[in-house]
Amino acid sequence: MPRHSIKTGLSFGLTSATITTLGLMVGLHAGTNSKLVVIGGILIIAIADAFSDALGIHISEESENKHTTPEIWEATIATFLAKFIFASTFIVPLLFFPLGTAIIVSVLYGMTLLSIFSLYLARGQGERPWKVIGEHLLIAVVVVIITHYVGHAVRKFCS
Repeated sequence: MPRHSIKTGLSFGLTSATITTLGLMVGLHAGTNSKLVVIGGILIIAIADAFSDALGIHISEESENKHTTPEIWEATIATFLAKFIFASTFIVPLLFFPLGTAIIVSVLYGMTLLSIFSLYLARGQGERPWKVIGEHLLIAVVVVIITHYVGHAVRKFCS
């Protein structure tokens, strides 16, 4: 079992990368229908949001006043790497599929990542897996739906 600091960084980074990147991809696709814009958005979010979330975890861990400096930095680095790596993996479908298909593949990939991680969490907490998985997938689906409609609204407003 990984140390608390590593587990914190990985769990936050994976979850945040998946939901944020899916929302960005779906919204940009709906708003621009441009593969170049979606890839650029993923790269930007992989860098900027990874640094932002890593700093957020760093400050959060510091504010608890119960972690050592090395533990805080482990959580910070684990968050950055998890966020950057997982967000970047969403570029792969865009390299192999047309944009519409790549978005569908990415949503399925993201939901699978969340499901597997949620199953891991549920087992570790002694919870019912379907409840934890369902809760996490519901949040992701809401984000995908909202960002899709926001992308369409922006496209309509700016046209």
